[in-house]
Amino acid sequence: MSRTVNCIIPPHLLDKLLESDDSDVRQAALDTMLTTTRLRGERSVRAAIAGAAALGNSRRTIFDCQQGRFLPLAVLVRSEEGAASGDKSVNRAFDGLGVTSDFYQKVFQRNSLDGMGMRLDGYVHFDRSYNNAFWDGRQMVFGDGDGRTFTDFTGSLDVIAHELAHGVTEFTAGLAYHHQPGALNESMSDVFGSLVKQWSAGQTAETADWLIGAEVFTPGIEADALRSLKAPGTAYDNALFGKDPQPDHMSGYVNLPNTERGDNGGVHVNSGIPNKAFYLTAVRIGGFAWQAPGLIWYESLKASSIETQFQDFADTTYQQAETLFGADSAEQLAVLAAWQEVGIQISGVPVGLARARSRAADRNGGGGREDGLAALSQQIGALTTEVRQLADDVAALKATR
Repeated sequence: MSRTVNCIIPPHLLDKLLESDDSDVRQAALDTMLTTTRLRGERSVRAAIAGAAALGNSRRTIFDCQQGRFLPLAVLVRSEEGAASGDKSVNRAFDGLGVTSDFYQKVFQRNSLDGMGMRLDGYVHFDRSYNNAFWDGRQMVFGDGDGRTFTDFTGSLDVIAHELAHGVTEFTAGLAYHHQPGALNESMSDVFGSLVKQWSAGQTAETADWLIGAEVFTPGIEADALRSLKAPGTAYDNALFGKDPQPDHMSGYVNLPNTERGDNGGVHVNSGIPNKAFYLTAVRIGGFAWQAPGLIWYESLKASSIETQFQDFADTTYQQAETLFGADSAEQLAVLAAWQEVGIQISGVPVGLARARSRAADRNGGGGREDGLAALSQQIGALTTEVRQLADDVAALKATR
C-alpha cells in the first residue's frame, strides 16, 4: 500500500513563490516546503501504525493545532456528538469530511475511505501561514494559507475531497507516488474531488466548472484555480505563478526527475492528461458525472495496482465500461473516444476502428443517454456504417496496388 504525504499544492508553485520580491511571501513558501519535507520523513516512521486508529464507523473528529506543527498536541474542538463551533474553519472541515463520506457511501456504497468505516480526523490551523493541505495516511491536515497567495484550505470542498480521495486510492490500487502511477493517483483525487463538489451542488457535467481549489488560490486574482479538468494548462496564467504547466495530451507529457522538487516525476503536472480523459468521457455521456463516468473510474481504480500506467488504466476503463454497460454502449464509446483524444489508443482496438467508434460517440454529442433499444440500434447502425466504409476504403486501397 502506498503511504506518503499527499499535498494539494505542487512543488512548482511553491518554487515560484521563492522567486517573489516580497520577503513575507518567500518566507511563507520556504517554511511550507521545509515543514512538508519534515512531515514526509516522519511519515515513513508512522506508516507502520497508520491503521491503528482507523476503525470508527466514519466518525468525524476535528482538532485545532493552534498554529502548532505537532499533531498530538492539537486540541479536540468538534466531534459527532458536539455542537457546531464558533470557528468557521472547524465547521468547514467537519462538514467537508461529512459530505465526502456521504458521497462514497451513497454513490459507491463504500463505507468511509477504507471501505470499513475508517474514522475521519481533521486538523485545522496547522502551523503559521502554511500554504498547503495534506492527507498523510491517517488524517487530513489544513493550513490557513498566508492570506495573500492562498487562503484557509478548509474553504474549498473539492480540496478536502481531493485529499481524502488519496485515502481511497491507498486502500484500493495503492498507486505508487511517482511518474505515471503517481499522476494517476493525483488525477483520481482531482476527479473524485470534483465529483464530490458536483454531487453536493447537484451539477451536471455540462454545468460544472471542473476546477480544483478556485476558492483558496490567489485570493487577489480573479478567475483562476489550481487545476482545470476541463482545460488542463489554463487554470491560471499570471505574473506570480506563471502559466499552468499541465498538458492535456500525451504529446505534451513532461519528463521530470523522481525527486521531491521534481514533483516525483511530475505527478501534479501530467495528471492533466487522465483528468482531461475523464472530463471528455463525462460530457460525452452527459448528465451527472458521478453516475456512469464516476462508476467506471471507481471500478477501474479498484481493478488497478501499484504500478499501473496510463495505458493500463485506459484499457481498464474501456473494459469496465463494457462490463458495466455493455459492448459498444454509449458509455464504452465515450471512454474510447476520450482516451483517443488525449493521445492514448485502447489496446486491441485498431486505430481505424477506434476512429470510427469515436465519431459514433461524438454524434451522441454528450447530450446524455438515449432510451432503450432504439438508442442501441442507432449506435449499432452507425458503427456498422463506419465499419463498412472502412472496409470499402481498404478494398479500394488494395485495388490500386
